[in-house]
Amino acid sequence: MSRYWSAVVHGLTPYVPGEQPKLANLVKLNTNENPYGPGPCVLEALRAEMGDTLRLYPDPASDNLRQAIAGRHGVSAGQVFVGNGSDEVLAHAFHGLLKHEAPVLFPDITYSFYPVYCRLYGIGYIEVPLSESLEIRIDDYLRPNGGIIFPNPNAPTGRSLAAADIERLLKANPDSVVVIDEAYVNFGAESVVPLVARYPNLLVTHTLSKSRSLAGLRVGYAIGDGALVEALNRVKDSFNSYPMDRFAQAGATAALNDEEYFREIWHRIIESRKKLVGGLEKLGFEIIPSTANFIFVRHPRFAGPELAARLRERGIVVRNFSRPARIASYLRITIGTDAQCELLVGALRELLGSGVPASR
Repeated sequence: MSRYWSAVVHGLTPYVPGEQPKLANLVKLNTNENPYGPGPCVLEALRAEMGDTLRLYPDPASDNLRQAIAGRHGVSAGQVFVGNGSDEVLAHAFHGLLKHEAPVLFPDITYSFYPVYCRLYGIGYIEVPLSESLEIRIDDYLRPNGGIIFPNPNAPTGRSLAAADIERLLKANPDSVVVIDEAYVNFGAESVVPLVARYPNLLVTHTLSKSRSLAGLRVGYAIGDGALVEALNRVKDSFNSYPMDRFAQAGATAALNDEEYFREIWHRIIESRKKLVGGLEKLGFEIIPSTANFIFVRHPRFAGPELAARLRERGIVVRNFSRPARIASYLRITIGTDAQCELLVGALRELLGSGVPASR
């Protein structure tokens, strides 16, 4: 009963994750999962962990995984922090690096977990409006702050900034931490990990859920200056010293070492995105340019919630955001296989041809 809750719980509005429907023959394009599974090397690594050693705790430092991440990005293992999904990594970053007297800055349309973390940890924040074309404007962040965070590409828009733009932001904010959330960077954007060597205030976060097909294992990491990583470790070891289990460490390490397989997957998704954009443009959809594994679209004549509801009736699930109001007409559509994308376009063609409304 709520009378037993702590005061902080009464004030929380939790993050709402994308729906995980339990429907047969579903075309699931709502949570940005990779439509292709991990390669044989990853599955073999997971099978190898099934044995007597499960009675033992995993490596609390995740040394093998951090070495694999360091090798992939050309940094030292001491510059790498790993956690139970990038959500946990981000939570530790908010708690350990972004809680100051001045407010944190992030876009008004972005990953909706950011304000949740701020409310959970009592962090002041300002939501900086995107432009009319839903772009992040660096000049809007050139003001006093207690830290800056945004995804690149941004979510749910899919738009990305060039590394040069982010470097300008770093130069202008030497006294506060800038967190760049690169959850979708492998699908066409430019990573700023190379800037870590020159900017001790830069923290870059990644997830293996999207680009490495491991949403089910929950693995995320951050790369930054050793002092930033030490802060994250201090928070982690005050919360849960063993966030990465044996399967997660083994599977993630294998995925990071299987670069050839995943580069092929990324290329396939990028090509599918181009085809889907072309198909939707022929139907009259307006589409925000995307460098992610999803697209953000709207139709000038039909409401987003209406389209989402009618697609669901046909076993196709996409995501519609009711807030903020100015994106309520949009659909965020994960890039699926070519076959899934063709089913989506076919369903939309029929719906638009029929004038859409019905289910009421």
